[in-house]
Amino acid sequence: MLKQLLGRQAESYAERYLQRRGLTTHSKNYHCRFGELDLIMLDGEELVFVEVRQRSKPDFGSAAESITRAKQQRLTAAARHFLSRHPRGLNQYCRFDVISIDGGLTNRQVNWIKNAITEF
Repeated sequence: MLKQLLGRQAESYAERYLQRRGLTTHSKNYHCRFGELDLIMLDGEELVFVEVRQRSKPDFGSAAESITRAKQQRLTAAARHFLSRHPRGLNQYCRFDVISIDGGLTNRQVNWIKNAITEF
């Protein structure tokens, strides 16, 4: 339960972070049989699928390093599912970004990686 709460807090933080940089929210927490898309944002006319990762300790690598090849495949499958349900998105340029949050509340470091997943 605590892990889910921390995850939702990280997603809310990431959403506000991106909004302050000009993106607008399209959808949050899109679930399908392939997995979940944390945030779906609009950057102008671009549809941006955002994976949010948080690590409070670097014991097992950074937050960005936690996105495995299998996770990337689940994300792209979920995005294809989303696009099949939202045909307008098929005519838009799409990209995958990652917001990685490392550290705790007092020493938080945010890294916005645009086009983090290129095989789509």
